[in-house]
Formats: sequence, structure tokens, C-alpha cells
Amino acid sequence: MESKCILVGVSGGIAAYKSCELVSRLKKAGHDVHVLMTAAAEKFVGPLTFQTLSGNRVVTDLFSLDESPEVHHIALAKKADVFVIAPATANIIAKAANGIADDMLTSTFLAATCPKLVVPAMNTHMLENPATQANLETLRARGMHILESASGYLACGDTGKGRMPEASVIYDAVCSLMEHDRWLAGKKIVVTAGPTRESLDPVRFLTNHSSGKMGYALARAARDLGASVTLVTGHTNLEPPVNVEVVTVESAGDMADAVLSRFGDADAAIMAAAVADYKPADYSNQKIKKKDGDLALPLARTVDILKTCGERKKEGQKLIGFAMETQDLLKNARAKLEKKNADFIVANTLTEAGAGFGVDTNHVTILSRDGEHDLGQLSKDETARRILEFCLR
Repeated sequence: MESKCILVGVSGGIAAYKSCELVSRLKKAGHDVHVLMTAAAEKFVGPLTFQTLSGNRVVTDLFSLDESPEVHHIALAKKADVFVIAPATANIIAKAANGIADDMLTSTFLAATCPKLVVPAMNTHMLENPATQANLETLRARGMHILESASGYLACGDTGKGRMPEASVIYDAVCSLMEHDRWLAGKKIVVTAGPTRESLDPVRFLTNHSSGKMGYALARAARDLGASVTLVTGHTNLEPPVNVEVVTVESAGDMADAVLSRFGDADAAIMAAAVADYKPADYSNQKIKKKDGDLALPLARTVDILKTCGERKKEGQKLIGFAMETQDLLKNARAKLEKKNADFIVANTLTEAGAGFGVDTNHVTILSRDGEHDLGQLSKDETARRILEFCLR
């Protein structure tokens, strides 16, 4: 990802410690990160911590003197590509909504013209107070982005909405606001991800080892390039991508219903999910009890979602399937390309270290009717961008 200048504003809430991980993630991704703190924030996390993590001096005093002749808050505002305030207290939200600029953070925020993200974090009753809600609506009306608070146990002892989302969620939201070549703007793309579960009884189900990481990376990449994305996902342990419609399903039949009901309006469908080929022929309403001897489970075929989409594909639609094999990878993938009437098949193997299920890298070969394109081993995020570039550009 191209390096960007990211401003991270930290206001005085107990969740300020979570911003340390956010700054670290942004820095590790290669971005130029500058942290601005309120005086109250310094009571929770010291500036030295953020300075060490960001590699840049943390400015807390609007009137501090340094060797630079530039007006510091104006200079930062001009160079910023994205400005995020996390945590954003009720106080800082009120100031932002009313144009108050009485410290380094609020002055820079007011002067910045880049995309802005506000991450509220506070007591539930403070968040739900009509004044806070009105201030948030004011920020939305002015084009700022508000990341919804999470729910759970709060530091004050209450339980409810008001928790600051995890750093991974905020990081994803920041990435979605970075300037990209949005060449997929106006396009609707359906992406599938993760495993399906085929229930045998109320206790057991058949599934596979898919983590969903490849499909989620594709959804994020398509979103960043401007597409309107629907992610149809089986059960995973991943955070849902921000600014993506997420449809959670259980079985192959559920996934088929969700995909086929949306495919007609889509410009492209990318089938990265590991969909079960078979399901138990009979579902038992009661737990199947253990008995002596072996147990035979009759299985029935599930809906072939990729093939059905291939049969329904209209002119101009692009259909991208995935194939995972342990042997004869390219031969089997090419047979799948022809049989399913797909435009592309992305083939990856389970036999190579750093590829396949559960890891953050992948090695894929994209097959079309014109040939094959080996991407080599890359991160799944980079693999996703290369797939979109090759198949949809």
C-alpha cells in the first residue's frame, strides 16, 4: 500500500491505550503517523509512548516553540491524508461539532480538509445523551465518518454501547478512507468467504479448515477501489470489514440463497468461500447417540453455487471462482473453469508452506481461457489486489 500521512488524535479517555496498537499498526504498514494528544489524554498514556511507536515527535502544546518556522498545526493539517480521533470523548466531539479550536488537536482537526474519522468511546449514557447524538449527527452532516462504538463491559462498571472498537477495526476503517485509484467506483461486487457448516444433528456439523482470510481481503480491496461490496461469509473469527455489507450464513444452501438473490444485479462475483460439496442426507432433530461399531453417514450433494452463477451469467458480468487442490492443481482448475462457465479460476495449493488455509500469505495462479498467470507468494491483501487488477481491470 502506498505510504500516507495519517494523523491520530487521542483524547482523554481510558480507551487511549488502544490507540497505541492503532499507531503501531499504521506505522508497520509504512505510513507516516503523527499523534496529537489533549492534556487529558496525557493522564492515561505518556507522549513518549506514542513518539516511540510513531517515530515522530508528539505535539501537545499549541504554543510550543521548536526550530521549525512553520505553523505546526496548519502544516500537519495540510499534509494529512486521513485524520482519525480515537478515542473521541463526548468533550472532543462537542468541540469538533461546534468548531472549537482551543488546543493542538482541535486546531489541527478544524484546519484539516482530508477525510476525517471519529471513533466515539465513553459511558453508555453519555453516548446516548441527546447532546452527544446531535453533535455526532452534525459531524456526519459535514461529511465526517463516524465509526460505531462497540458494546460490552465498560471501565465505569456499566455494560452497554460505548466501548472503543479494537485497533484492527479502526485500522480497517482508516484504510477505507485513504485515497486510492477508485477504478471500481459504481460497480457492485459479491464476494464469498469462509467455510460452510452442514448440520448433522443439533450438536455436530461437517465443515472445513477455511479461515475466510482470502475472501475478506478481496472484499476490503474491492471496497478500497470504490466498489459497492457485499460479503457473504460463513463462520469465521475475523472482524467484518468496515463499509461493506456483510451477510453471515451457515450452510451451503444459505450461501446459495444469499448469493443467487444478489448475483443478477452484480457486475462481478468472486467465489472465494470453501463451500461444502456434500451435506448429511438426513438431519436428526436429536443428538445421534454413540453405538458399538462403525457409523455410516449418507451424504447428499449441495447446490453448486459457482456453476449456477455460470448458467445465469449475463453479458458483461464477470465470474471468478477459486480452486484448491492437493494434486494436479492447474489441470483440475482448468477443468473447473470450463465446467462452471467462469471467466477466471484462482488456483491455490495446500502443499506449499505459506499458502492455503489459515495463513496470511498465499500463492495463486489465475487461469483464464487465454492462459495462466502465476502471482507467486504474496500477502493475501496483495494477492487480493492483484486478482482484482488482473480479472476486473
